[in-house]
Amino acid sequence: MRKSILFSLLLIFTSTAKSQQVPQYSQYLQNQYMVNPGATGAYDFMAISLGGRMQWVGIEGAPKTSYVYFAAPSNKWRGSSMKRTFGKVRRNNIKVKHPTMRINKLTHAFGGQLLGDQFGPFREFKFMGSYAIHIPLSREYALSFGTSVGLSNRSFISTNAQVLSVLTDTGIFDATYDQQAGSQGSQNTLQVDAGVYFHGKLGFFGVAANQLTKDLVKFGNRTFDFDPQMHFHVTGGYHFDLQRQRMKISPSFLVKYVKPAPVSWELSCQLQFNERYWLATSYRHKDAVVIGAGLYASNSFKIGYSFDFSTTSLFRYSAGGHELNLTFMLGRDVGFSPKF
Repeated sequence: MRKSILFSLLLIFTSTAKSQQVPQYSQYLQNQYMVNPGATGAYDFMAISLGGRMQWVGIEGAPKTSYVYFAAPSNKWRGSSMKRTFGKVRRNNIKVKHPTMRINKLTHAFGGQLLGDQFGPFREFKFMGSYAIHIPLSREYALSFGTSVGLSNRSFISTNAQVLSVLTDTGIFDATYDQQAGSQGSQNTLQVDAGVYFHGKLGFFGVAANQLTKDLVKFGNRTFDFDPQMHFHVTGGYHFDLQRQRMKISPSFLVKYVKPAPVSWELSCQLQFNERYWLATSYRHKDAVVIGAGLYASNSFKIGYSFDFSTTSLFRYSAGGHELNLTFMLGRDVGFSPKF
């Protein structure tokens, strides 16, 4: 029975490894730069997001991700602009508000990301810089184009690997494992991402692609065959502003595709109330149901947490998934009216 369970988990891990070469996030709505470089610096302040995600808690070798994302429009990188509000957490006479996007002028934005991701025996560290240009289409909408360029450092940790021949007692020689385990050092590859992001008062829509250059440019240990594939994300959402109830309801969707895996999708709905708190729920097709909550502790800091309930056979062995996100909003002008 134990061998049957291990064998089933191994099959799930193997199929997921191909379709999850880039991290999966449950709180991407709180910072869409995490899934689309076109959203770099969409808000008129410097946003620094720190977070971590543990998927399939309780299963050895399950995905774990830690990250830092930071982005701001070009004027917020200047010392004089940051000094006006940097370090001011909250004033007693200023109400905590949901931030707004400023879209009434052409804006250049810059950002970066540091990411560590581990899934079974595979480990990746990523360092990328981003640029986006936000072009106003009207007083309420803008179209943005962005790109991220950097390096991915990947390695194979042989001590974390499970060999099928050992689990099934077949004694079959595993040439792939021996090749990977015998290799020393890590492999570095150039990574290029790109995205288009339309956003404004009533909603947003974006298309992004990751790992566009695959392993075209690589150095270090070239014997590894990590086979990075292009990943595509399509996001969209609409905002219903219920001013009398001081609430805003934002249904949204995320569609993901990577060859040769089938298209995956998720539907989400976020409820924001009193311009300070939010509750959210998502359904990730054939994967999980997600619930999340968060708040603006001040005009310079917000926190969010989400929990994933697995809807696959993994729910019998996993305690779900956890994701925590902390965001600092520096140089923010709290005089804007709150618009998501």
